[in-house]
Amino acid sequence: MQKTSMLFGYARVSTQDQNLNLQLDDLKKAGCQKIFQEKVSSAKKRPQLQKLLEILREDDTVIVWKLDRLGRSLKELFTLVNDFQTKGIGFRSLNDAIDTGLSHKTFLRVMN
Repeated sequence: MQKTSMLFGYARVSTQDQNLNLQLDDLKKAGCQKIFQEKVSSAKKRPQLQKLLEILREDDTVIVWKLDRLGRSLKELFTLVNDFQTKGIGFRSLNDAIDTGLSHKTFLRVMN
């Protein structure tokens, strides 16, 4: 039985008066099949992120609108992306031109 990889989006705003719409629109355009979203302050835990982390499998890809939506600090961001890479999970940030899921062979094929 062949596993199907999934594209998961994660959208977050820090306050209740901020709007998720721009992030959600771009994540949908990027092909996300499921989007986890939350409105939380930086002092609270992020339950939707925890749910996402629990279901990720090898060959899945996590997509965020910007890097600061995933991690609240550089250390946290580095740890998450490193964990993704260790587990064979791709990561893409739409507005930061980062895509760890693009293999060297795929890159060469796209460039030719």
